[in-house]
Amino acid sequence: MGIFGGTGIPYRRFVLQVDPPMLFLALLLAPIASSQAVPAQATTACKAPDASLPTALTGWSTPGDELVADKAVSLATVDGKTLKGLPRGAKPGRAAMIAFRIAKPGTYGVALDQPGWIDVLPGANGGEPLKSVAHGHGPDCSTIRKIVRFELAPGSYRAFASGLAQAEAKLMLVPN
Repeated sequence: MGIFGGTGIPYRRFVLQVDPPMLFLALLLAPIASSQAVPAQATTACKAPDASLPTALTGWSTPGDELVADKAVSLATVDGKTLKGLPRGAKPGRAAMIAFRIAKPGTYGVALDQPGWIDVLPGANGGEPLKSVAHGHGPDCSTIRKIVRFELAPGSYRAFASGLAQAEAKLMLVPN
């Protein structure tokens, strides 16, 4: 026992003794213990993204040149500041727009392949963005990042994707 810094307070010296085989075993098992704390889904990569999409989304793997339910369209994106008609509230970054038609009334989703903001406006120009009725992510093990749903009547519409980071955006119309 000694005196702590000349204050008259006694202290004891403790020496940590490590058993080398036990230290080796602890270091060996540490990665196993830490990997069990992470859900299996988060550590397992998809072997075939988009291979098992639900029926309503099977067109995601089929390229098209219109925003329709059975094909996905790839659009070049531009700086959102230069895109004519981009609605108020659109997110900064790259953006894209495509016109589309609805023949039967119902709830329709617009699927997007990357993080971003989706707006749907009625008509060929002007107008206010429609309120979405639901939004969510695409299925696990798919390249669909977002689906936003809208109640649409028969007519013409424009879909805007904004806040994008990539030079291309993939979109598809998803009927309910």
